[in-house]
This record gives sequence, structure tokens and C-alpha cells, in this order.
Amino acid sequence: MHGVLTAGGTIRRAVRIGVVALLTLSTMAFATASASSARHRPTITKASFGSLSDGTPIDIYTLTNSRGMEVKILTYGGILQSIKVPDRRGRLANVTLGFNNIADYETKNPYFGCITGRYANRIANGRFQLNGQTYQLGINNDPNHLHGGFKGFDKYVWAATPVQNRHSVGLELRFTSPDGDQNYPGTLANKVTYTLTNKNEIRMDYKSRLVDDGTNLKTIINLTNHAYWNLAGEGSSDIYGHKLKINASHYTPVDATLIPTGEIATLDGSSLDFRRSTAIGARIRDGSEPQLVIGRGYDHNWVLDRHGSGLELAARVVEPKSGRVLEVITDQPGIQFYSGNFLDGTLVGTSGRMYRQGDGFALETQHYPDSPNHPNFPSTVLAPGQLYKTTTIYKFSTS
Repeated sequence: MHGVLTAGGTIRRAVRIGVVALLTLSTMAFATASASSARHRPTITKASFGSLSDGTPIDIYTLTNSRGMEVKILTYGGILQSIKVPDRRGRLANVTLGFNNIADYETKNPYFGCITGRYANRIANGRFQLNGQTYQLGINNDPNHLHGGFKGFDKYVWAATPVQNRHSVGLELRFTSPDGDQNYPGTLANKVTYTLTNKNEIRMDYKSRLVDDGTNLKTIINLTNHAYWNLAGEGSSDIYGHKLKINASHYTPVDATLIPTGEIATLDGSSLDFRRSTAIGARIRDGSEPQLVIGRGYDHNWVLDRHGSGLELAARVVEPKSGRVLEVITDQPGIQFYSGNFLDGTLVGTSGRMYRQGDGFALETQHYPDSPNHPNFPSTVLAPGQLYKTTTIYKFSTS
């Protein structure tokens, strides 16, 4: 019988061959899936971005999530240098304004993508009272103090530590501002963590404490990120067709120098009312609205309609052509909407195109401008032993 196959033997052999083939295919499929999964795990890489004029080296970190979204962050100023997100067809584009070299960031930057502090936004005449005395800050936005002064947090090099897990990748940035820095009181230790999630979110967690340096001084603090957005793609066009909704029924009107008057005014009947989704350019040239004339467009703080102390949706922006959507979620009481009014064609961005008025917008989550000089505004005073802690999420999707 050796060497002779019966019908039953033929069937059994065929079955064995089929099982082996299936197992082989399954193993190959598993290996392929594993390799694919490995390729799409969140990643973070580090490279050089050149050096400052004094020779200080600057690094750039590239964060990529499992869906292909990419965020580039500089150690100089914690700057978001590039953010690539997909449109409704899956095509990636950089949606934040910036430069492709460190020299322009050092000498020309109108706060593109940076951490602003110790106090974001304006302080009237650069003066406030605290610790039983009057502090005089630098006047870098005549006649006022803006975004921390001549050397705010945006102009320091931050120490960086990558953070990575299965569902997100991040970068932890640390910097300690000494007592007297830009004439602010108290030594302030700061940590800002950027996290890129697989939900196409950039989460920004801010934490600051006064260091026990023997002075026992209080300080003021108001940190934010000053990214400029264009959801059609950086350098592609103006942002007037973007449709914006801000969850606010009040705002803080400003004087001729863009300092809040102290009033918290209703938006009813105002060209600044974005409670309904409205094109940014629809009313931006309304000359009958004095506030728009003062700001050369939108450059105001909206008082958010909050329902608690946690994270809530503050604003939503839709770019109709690309379908890209940006949602801003925060625990802060206000948001500064700035429509890029002072971009004048003198800056050349990462795309090699000039930035002109209205080519980008900012949505800065914050406490109100000039709060130290308005007792009716939420306090921005930080005392020794207290923790300043706040979170903002920029979430991207498509419609």
C-alpha cells in the first residue's frame, strides 16, 4: 500500500495543505497588521532648527499621531511652528502661520504660535499695584505693556522633555522666570505641556508656581498660546470666509489704545456678536461700529458664557472650501479674537508667501486684558503656595 493514495488520503492531505495555507496567510496578515500598527503609532522626533544670534542652539520637535496629523514645536518660546491637518478629502496642509528659520522668529515675530507671559495681552501704561507697591513694566506697545514685555516668555529657550504613550505624544516645556524679570515680582516656575492626541487634538496644559526665594511676593499671571490660524492653509488666502462662532453674549469694550474700559458690555445688536456662526469678513469693515474702527478689525476679549469651572467649548471655526473645523475648548473665562489686522505684507511665511492683513486669526484663551487694574474682572493674582493651572484644547475635524 506504500506510495498509493486512497481517496480518503487525498482528501486528508488536501485539508492539511489548506489548514497550513490558512495559518500562513493568517500569520502574514497579523504581521502586516502589526507592522501597519507600528507605523501609525504616535511618534516624536528631534532635530536642530539653527541657533539664536548669541549662538544658543534651538531644537524642533515633530509630533505625529496615528492619523497622520503633524505638529512641530520649537524650544524657543514654545512656538508651534507648523501644524498639518487633513481637509475633507484627507489632504494635509499647514494651518498655522510661522517662519521657516530661527532668525525671523528672533527678530520679526508678531507672536506666531508662542507661549505668551508672564501676562498675555495688555496692561495699561505698564503699571499695576501689588505687594503694597506700584510696579512699572516695559512699554513695548506704546503706551501699554503687551504679552510680558520686551523679553516675554516667547523669547526664552525652554527645556524640553518628550512624553509618549499608546494614545498620544507630547512635549513638556519648563522655564523659570526670576524675580524682577521684566519687573514682575516673584520667581515663577512654569511648565507647559503640549499633547497631540489620536483625536486630532492639541491639548495645552499650563502649570505655574511661585518659588520660595525668600521674597514672599505675590505676582500676576495670564498665560496663553498665540497661534495664528488659517484653515485653508497657511499663506493660501485671507480668513474672511471662515465661519466663526463664539459662545459669548458679552465682551470688554476698549479705549483708543485697546485697553478695556472696565465695562462688561452686551453683544446684542453689535457687529462683534458671533453667537451665530458668521463669516469673519461679513461685518469686519462696519465703520458704524467704533470698536471695529479702534481695532482695525477684531482685537477684543469675549466674556465666555460659562456653566462651571471645567473645560467648555468656547469657539468653533469652519473653513467651507476645505471643510476643516477648529474647536477651542477651555477652562478660561475669556477669549481674545484677533483677525490679523496688523499683518502688512512685510513678513514672509513658511510657504514663501507674504502675510497681509487678514491672512490669519488668533483665538487666545485667557483672563481679561488689564485685569490687575480692574477689580470687577476675575483676579489674575498668584500668591506663594498657590498653583496656577489651566487647560486649553484645539480640536481639529472636518465637516
